[in-house]
Amino acid sequence: MELTIKKQEKFSRLQLILRTLFGWIYILIPHCVALIIFGIWSFILTFLAFWAILFTGKYPKSWFDYQVKMFGWNARLNASLFNLIDGYPQIGVGGSNPLITLNIPYPASLSRLTLILRIIFGFFYILIPHGFCLYFRMLWGYVIMFLAWFVVLFTGKFPDSFFNYQVGSIRWSIRLSMYMVFLTDTYPPFSGK
Repeated sequence: MELTIKKQEKFSRLQLILRTLFGWIYILIPHCVALIIFGIWSFILTFLAFWAILFTGKYPKSWFDYQVKMFGWNARLNASLFNLIDGYPQIGVGGSNPLITLNIPYPASLSRLTLILRIIFGFFYILIPHGFCLYFRMLWGYVIMFLAWFVVLFTGKFPDSFFNYQVGSIRWSIRLSMYMVFLTDTYPPFSGK
């Protein structure tokens, strides 16, 4: 999986303030409503993909493509909410942003054994360790977002180390989600790189 979010040279102070004050109204609410609707279909496809992988060892390509588009949408939304990009994130699986690139290669085959292990023991060997680490990473990410907000407000620039940390958090959560919805057999690393 490869996620790249290109850093802008200059950030809009006005958009930063508008996102902070009203972003929950004009970004979060419409996206959440649409994500619930599209997410129901994504959940159904994940359930059906489990059986398809169990019997054939393959994730149906069109279902896989839909899930990848859902991850792209989530990446656009998170990048906007973390103030990593200016502009309004497009709603829907067909949206895009020239600053954000997400490539998830289609696997030729998937392991049935790994699939069953994820279902039975996934909570213990995936969600507990990754959830624990991501929880503290996200807490630190909110501190960074708070500090970066003032830096962007006064300078119009987002500090490189802060930017890379936030992109790494998004990357880590996407890898974890990919593994949990059977898009890959590769266990996600404990890293945002």
